[in-house]
Amino acid sequence: MPVTLFGFTIGRENQETAEENVKSFTAPTLDDGAMEVAPGGSYGTYVDLEGTAKSEGELVTRYREMSTQPECDYAIDDIVNESIVMDQDGIVEINLDNTDLTESAKKRIREEFDQVLKLLDFANRGYDIFRRWYVDGRLYYHIMIDEKNPRQGVKELRYIDPRKIRKVRETKKAKDQGPSTSATIHKGYNEYFLFNSKGLTSTNQGLKIAKDSIALCTSGMMDNRNKMVLSHLHKAIKPLNQLRMLEDATVIYRLARAPERRVFYIDVGNLPKMKAEQYLRDMMVKHKNKLVYDAQTGEVRDDRKFMTMLEDFWLPRREGGRSTEITTLPGGSNLGEMEDVEYFKQKLYKSLNVPVTRLDTQSQFNLGRTSEITRDELKFHKFVSRLRAKFSNIFDDILEIHLALKGITTRREWKEIKEKVYYDFTEDNHFTELKNAEVMTERLRILADIDQYVGKYFSTDYIRKNVLMQSEEDIEQINKEIEAEGSDEDFADDQDQQESYVVEEANVEPFIPKEMSPEDKALIEQMSKILDNPAIEEKADE
Repeated sequence: MPVTLFGFTIGRENQETAEENVKSFTAPTLDDGAMEVAPGGSYGTYVDLEGTAKSEGELVTRYREMSTQPECDYAIDDIVNESIVMDQDGIVEINLDNTDLTESAKKRIREEFDQVLKLLDFANRGYDIFRRWYVDGRLYYHIMIDEKNPRQGVKELRYIDPRKIRKVRETKKAKDQGPSTSATIHKGYNEYFLFNSKGLTSTNQGLKIAKDSIALCTSGMMDNRNKMVLSHLHKAIKPLNQLRMLEDATVIYRLARAPERRVFYIDVGNLPKMKAEQYLRDMMVKHKNKLVYDAQTGEVRDDRKFMTMLEDFWLPRREGGRSTEITTLPGGSNLGEMEDVEYFKQKLYKSLNVPVTRLDTQSQFNLGRTSEITRDELKFHKFVSRLRAKFSNIFDDILEIHLALKGITTRREWKEIKEKVYYDFTEDNHFTELKNAEVMTERLRILADIDQYVGKYFSTDYIRKNVLMQSEEDIEQINKEIEAEGSDEDFADDQDQQESYVVEEANVEPFIPKEMSPEDKALIEQMSKILDNPAIEEKADE
């Protein structure tokens, strides 16, 4: 903590003070959906949450209702299944290859990241967490620590319903008296969260929570006023409502036009008007049935439990005309047309960024070579990659607090290196496997063509990094494996040579002495006498 003595500041400068020194005449554009208020507004007199918090809570409720629609649920499942792959080796790993950290620091950060995943129970609930973030468009977690021993890091992460919490940002402004004019200068913000267990209303009642105690991850999509966070389902609201209305209208039309109707012409004779109408009503009550279509459940309700499904017409006929007559009206002839429904269904799928071939069971989805993959699949793969990158912000916020508490890195150091930190999600897309196989084949082809220029125009490191696209960690691991395999091969070659030598020795025929002739015996005795001569031995010694 900096200490000020005699006008001099001793110690490290506070981060908030450094932010205040950076001034601008306009406020920054942020995508966290925080509600901006005047200084002291939240706990001053009144904060107008009527048009912000209430409408945001209604939006979240609408998004969740949309996710229960069969078409939306099917599309959301396909997106989440593609983004979060449950594997025994894990769902996501942190990638620190581009950072300048030491190996020991990288190892500790990887261990702490695994601890964060355990706090989230990501191995078991990763699908639910990602689906909740995708549907709601925002994700809040309360970061809980041991106040008596903060060095233990984050102890628990607790989910918060987004309808009960809202981020509030107080603008710091000051008048800058220039030489000619005075302008309002933005000097930063005071940020905190406002929580109410019963939901945020138009009043300002709630618990004020420090900014560092909440981890927030949004979709990054804002409305046209840049005041409210939207979900990826927002652009599907209109197509879904149109599809619902058209489906209900189609059902109602078919129920109304499918049966044939009867037309009753009732002879009322010379009865007065009042008595004629009473007589006609009596006949209608006696024979008429009434059907009601319930749009909420999609059922046809008949409270009177009549056996027929006809709705007839009753018309009076005066004396002098024809007598009582019953005729039949034909039913609808175009009841099998579904082009309108299919049009809005395709429009809904497009608004959800999911290829129609994945959702339409009648169309064939080809998973051949990459040259046969449609453009929609490429767009969908890029869309999933963007979702993963945006969802990874929740890891950054939690790791920033956790590593700072553990003393591994400071918050400022983490902000400097987090742009170089990536998160590798497990892939199971068949298209990705085909693409990787073809990319590797193409790299090996280029390697075969460029191999003759190694040592003259290109170095081995350049080829491994720019042609084979191997990272430093991959190069180190591959070198170790090559050395291990090389030592194993040398050992195997030595064993083979020893075994062959033993076999050759074993194949040598043993020396078997034969009976010597008298001439050989005489030659051996003569040579022995020569060798036993002392003069020869002295000569040999010299």
